[in-house]
Amino acid sequence: MRSAYDADQVRAAEKPLLAALPDGALMQRAATGLARRCASLLGATYGARVVLLVGSGNNGGDALYAGAQLSRRGARVDAVRVADGVHADALEAFSDAGGRTVASTQPVVHDLLEAADLVVDGMLGIGGRGGLRDEQAQVAGLLADIDAVVVAVDVPSGVDASTGAVDGVAVRADVTVTFGALKTGLVVSPGAEQAGLVEVVDIGLDLPSADVRLLDADDVAASVPQLVGETDKYRRGVLGVAAGSDQYTGAAVLAVAGALRTGVGMVRYAGPAKAADLVRATWPEVVVTDLAPGDGAAVTAVGRVQAWVVGSGLGSEDDAEQVVRAVLDTDVPVVVDADGLAVVARHPELVGRRTAPTVLTPHAGEFARLVDSSRDDVEAHRLEHVRRAAATLSAVVLLKGATTLVAAPDGQVWSNSVDTSYLATAGSGDVLSGVVGALMAGGLDASTAAAAGAFLHGLAGVHAAARPATSITAMDIATALPAAWRTVRG
Repeated sequence: MRSAYDADQVRAAEKPLLAALPDGALMQRAATGLARRCASLLGATYGARVVLLVGSGNNGGDALYAGAQLSRRGARVDAVRVADGVHADALEAFSDAGGRTVASTQPVVHDLLEAADLVVDGMLGIGGRGGLRDEQAQVAGLLADIDAVVVAVDVPSGVDASTGAVDGVAVRADVTVTFGALKTGLVVSPGAEQAGLVEVVDIGLDLPSADVRLLDADDVAASVPQLVGETDKYRRGVLGVAAGSDQYTGAAVLAVAGALRTGVGMVRYAGPAKAADLVRATWPEVVVTDLAPGDGAAVTAVGRVQAWVVGSGLGSEDDAEQVVRAVLDTDVPVVVDADGLAVVARHPELVGRRTAPTVLTPHAGEFARLVDSSRDDVEAHRLEHVRRAAATLSAVVLLKGATTLVAAPDGQVWSNSVDTSYLATAGSGDVLSGVVGALMAGGLDASTAAAAGAFLHGLAGVHAAARPATSITAMDIATALPAAWRTVRG
């Protein structure tokens, strides 16, 4: 499991090390790691053209010291100053090594960037807030039109290191070399999309327990009990699925597919006739009960289940509300998706009064309605929003998107490490709800089920994309879930 830290946590971890080491030693460690990575990206350092974008903070100092090392290896290194004052000792070392310095306002900057093989972004560091100033934004804008590899120092300038928020223009890096610890802003969108490949350089920090984490395959494998010895379908988990309608029959089929392919012991489906017939025809192993639309009491009377999935494709407000109310009034874990989230947005007390765990799985638009905000604001400040919503609603919130976030009411957050754009297809969320529901029915706690489910879902998208096909559908993702399991279990 990887951990990510905000700026305050990193600064606190740096303090005892700064006190114990000679002045400048920590910066030299960081600069050496940065220079090595830049050299490896260049391949041949001698004769390469490198441009440093240097601000007034420590990241500018890191860039200058690294530039000095590259210059001594034969690279032509130019430093573009985007601030009045830069790190004095680092600038002296850079000049002594043959580096040249220009102001960002000079016309030559455009030509330097166009001719560069590699650009090092050291304009702002982890303390940067509120976006780039005009001069910095202008330089960052020039990077969009060049062919050079862009390496960010610690965090791309314009990205909030603690949250991933981007207010205005930000540098889009190909590689981010970050020091001491993975920064939260590098694994949460939109910052994660600006960071490129992230490499952590160890500088000897003693780090605390993190409240943002990323699961890996070993974590997922360890969280799910192995099937050994005597077992049966009830011990493996029974999941109830209340999804689909006469208009949206596919939602029922896909939610059930996600559950079955995840390995639940048994699925009980409850829904209206057209959807029920399609589930029965597609999945003969499912216990199917035909019900009148909106008959919530009959839904929860279909038999014993250990968790419910509710909401996908339920349709009209009145019918959906009756079913969602009935399911949320049960005393077992519940996953709420799609039309069910619209009900929760109108009646958040349905979740707040529950004693059993609840997982909500909105995309940004559904989430915006849940918290009465705008979609743009949600997407710009995903971490703050999802953490606050989980605490307010007393539920685990899985916010789908470019980087899926899972937040627990206690503030712990998981960022999914295998998101893929192939998941952006109709019905993909229905499959995900079935995956998470199956894991909860099998005994996982709500936050672990949501985080592990997002990982498996993303990995299935990767497997589905590897197959020869012109496009990827939600059923392709469900079909690829067993392959995702095999990858996780080695």
